[in-house]
Amino acid sequence: MKKLVAIICIVVSFTSSAQDRYTEGMSKAMQLWGEQKTMEASHLFERIAMAETDNWLPYYYVALVNTTASFGERDETKLSQQLEKAKEFVDVAKNISPENPELLIMEAMINTAWIAFDGATYGMELSGKNTKLYNEAMALAPNNPRVIFSKAEWDMGSARYFGKDTTPYCEDVARAIELFASTDTNKVPFYPNWGEDRAKQVLSQCKS
Repeated sequence: MKKLVAIICIVVSFTSSAQDRYTEGMSKAMQLWGEQKTMEASHLFERIAMAETDNWLPYYYVALVNTTASFGERDETKLSQQLEKAKEFVDVAKNISPENPELLIMEAMINTAWIAFDGATYGMELSGKNTKLYNEAMALAPNNPRVIFSKAEWDMGSARYFGKDTTPYCEDVARAIELFASTDTNKVPFYPNWGEDRAKQVLSQCKS
């Protein structure tokens, strides 16, 4: 009995230690990202992902960091490296966590970065894929504020491209903001919580 208790104590201690290292590493990576040290943050998230093979979140953040860094990037070689890495890591994350709306949004963001870089080359190929991804995400999580807002912003961009009114989508943005305030409180450490500030910015443009 004493041996069993000792083994249980060792396992609990090891698990707590591993969890502490995870929390410490993720916090440090977030800090680096907040300091605009994009590559350092990406590399740290990668190292955490390699150690946390059954946790989709570090893989997600590798993809998110590299994708957000790609908007506005005009060096095609650098852009390709970042977005290919993002796609590689989001694909692994999807295998770990299938039918995850946050990962569907992430994949759509990667496509959008390619379209923003060269719409003539990538627009036709990837626009249909994005519409499908956002529809899948909405079916899985109709009250997820990131899903609602991301889809609305995508629909707005499509409407502008075709010279159509974007006003109908402003209601979706407003609904997303309400949900950010009331429901976006997932208790999983480091669960995605971005989007509210951007949604408010977009809504202010709706009203201007």
